[in-house]
Amino acid sequence: MIQDQLNNIIEMLSGIKEDNSVPKNIRAKVENTIILLNDDKCEDCIKVDKVVQELDEISQDPNLPVYTRVEVLNVIGVLGSFQ
Repeated sequence: MIQDQLNNIIEMLSGIKEDNSVPKNIRAKVENTIILLNDDKCEDCIKVDKVVQELDEISQDPNLPVYTRVEVLNVIGVLGSFQ
């Protein structure tokens, strides 16, 4: 069940990564979070915590478009329900 939710989150993050209106440095950070979520060596709780920290940092970037910030905050909210 948690893996299905993580797959949905990966899809949402992939949409952000593919959005050319999002600055390149932010897309790179989002790609890192996707890689982290796909890491099978890491326990889910640790993985989620690291991703939430990274996304929180991304959400505070002043260059992030507002609609993307909302998407990132939604992902953080979903991940927060795992903890």
